[in-house]
Amino acid sequence: MTTREKQPTAAVIDDDPAEAAVAEATAADGYDPREDIEVGVLMANGRLAGRQFASRAEAEAWARPDLGDQVVEFNIMCECSFTSA
Repeated sequence: MTTREKQPTAAVIDDDPAEAAVAEATAADGYDPREDIEVGVLMANGRLAGRQFASRAEAEAWARPDLGDQVVEFNIMCECSFTSA
């Protein structure tokens, strides 16, 4: 059996050294930094509010939707696209 057969995501890992490092760390300790989700407020000017929120509820209380603010969730490790719920 080849390495690729043992690891179905090997093609992705081979192409991306960062992905390989995350996969190795995850395998070693079970922690996956891609699952670290932060909550923030995306203000109407397109910038994130310069503070951290302990919870989505706290961010929602701070945000001003009437001024165009949106509560967003994002992964600070990979800076993936924002998602709002």
